[in-house]
Amino acid sequence: MSGDAAEPLYVRDPDAWHEQLAAGNRFQARKRVAAKVLIRDEQGRLLLVDPVYKPFWDLPGGMAEANEAPHNAARRELDEEAGLVVELGEVLSVEWVAPHEPWDDLIMFVFDGGALTSQVARELRPRDPELRAVGWYTLEQAKALLREDVWERTRHALQALEGRTAVYRYR
Repeated sequence: MSGDAAEPLYVRDPDAWHEQLAAGNRFQARKRVAAKVLIRDEQGRLLLVDPVYKPFWDLPGGMAEANEAPHNAARRELDEEAGLVVELGEVLSVEWVAPHEPWDDLIMFVFDGGALTSQVARELRPRDPELRAVGWYTLEQAKALLREDVWERTRHALQALEGRTAVYRYR
């Protein structure tokens, strides 16, 4: 009984149904997404980056572009920032970050970037003008260099790595 009004729109008129979905999609909220990477060296130190546009150090990574998967954003940012290409491991944490001036809310992913050999670690340099420096830091040093919320994110990612289970956080 094609065309019967009792049938759902997706059966009666698939093209109209797709247009209805597209129209609804245009009005749904958009979320900012960022992806960071937890990378260690053979001594267990963390790779941190020093962005020129903020006063604190950070984990490498950055904002996803429109329709870009978080893991692809992480890989792209690593390559852009430091010319570093690594095989990303599992998601260590996913965090919802509440709106804070001047920013809307954000979904933050942290991926396991593994451990780099000493030679690769020594040769790492910033390649992006957004970075002043890259460096390897102990956990104690990282805690002092990172903003408090970034340190908490990093600490939870390290716990997830140790426990072999991802963490979801919200604040």
